[in-house]
Amino acid sequence: MEQFEGTILAGASFEPIDGRVVVDDGRIEAVERVDTDSTAIILPAFVNAHTHIGDSVAKEAAVGLSLDEAVAPPDSRKHRRLAAASREELVEAMGRTMGFMEQTGTAAFLDFRESGLEGARALRAAEDGRDVDAFIFGSDDPAVLEVADGFGASGANDADFSAERAAVREAGAPFAIHAGEPDATDIHPAIDLEPELLVHMVHAEQPHLDRVDEQSIPIAVCPRANSVLGVGRPPIGELLDHTTVALGTDNVMLNEPSMFREMAYTAKEFDVSSRAVLRMATTAGAEIAGLDCGVIEPGRRAALLVLDGESDNLVGTADPVEAVVRRATALDVDRVVL
Repeated sequence: MEQFEGTILAGASFEPIDGRVVVDDGRIEAVERVDTDSTAIILPAFVNAHTHIGDSVAKEAAVGLSLDEAVAPPDSRKHRRLAAASREELVEAMGRTMGFMEQTGTAAFLDFRESGLEGARALRAAEDGRDVDAFIFGSDDPAVLEVADGFGASGANDADFSAERAAVREAGAPFAIHAGEPDATDIHPAIDLEPELLVHMVHAEQPHLDRVDEQSIPIAVCPRANSVLGVGRPPIGELLDHTTVALGTDNVMLNEPSMFREMAYTAKEFDVSSRAVLRMATTAGAEIAGLDCGVIEPGRRAALLVLDGESDNLVGTADPVEAVVRRATALDVDRVVL
């Protein structure tokens, strides 16, 4: 049994309470209000709701390129780099990226894995021995569900995914698809597929939002990556008014998978509260993937991030939620419990 004392961002509201989290056999046994001298800040470990860590072998390869030149299948620079990498190189690079996520407090990530069944197997190999969990949206053929947790489609303008959608539904697995990244033309066709997750929705308009609301489709947004590629800004406030919205970091070739940086960027660039941003980075992604983490409450998996409240950066902060979202960095991490 372990105990972690400090200011706890507890429950779905992230209410700051002085106390301790009691952990037994990997589960949260209790969250107790007690007097404590600890200045630690304890929050749920992050869930990164959208990644492509396969392109860990192509860091910075997209600099100066358009969206299509950088990542569009099948002939983008990303896909050429993936094709040129050996399996050993790919597994090693993905494993190192997962190591960075562990160090910076990510408990799980939802990854769109290219290269079909072999691509999914490579990510499972990279996951072996790691504490961070990969929720894999596989590609190419529904047979990928032999290894993957769901199916991830590139976009409704890239191909007709109706057969894949039907097979994935028959298998009882989630179907996710990119939509509204370069423009709005693929959003309605993507929603027609009744996915369990939409990714990006940069160019979502009211008719799209109404359909998302009606079908209760959650959305993963990646604002830093959208900025790097110059495709626009997702209407995060409007999306939050209609559905669950989670935060992702997208391609490793574009950005490091730091949820600290993604939160700070989102809080500063969009009219969204810090509490909403923290929920996007923790609870929302866990809910989308059906993971038992993302909230500090009894009975949950003990996936925790402990920050040093006396670090040179965080000492003297008045609001722990604002401090976590807008100010904290990897240098403030005292311990990650996964």
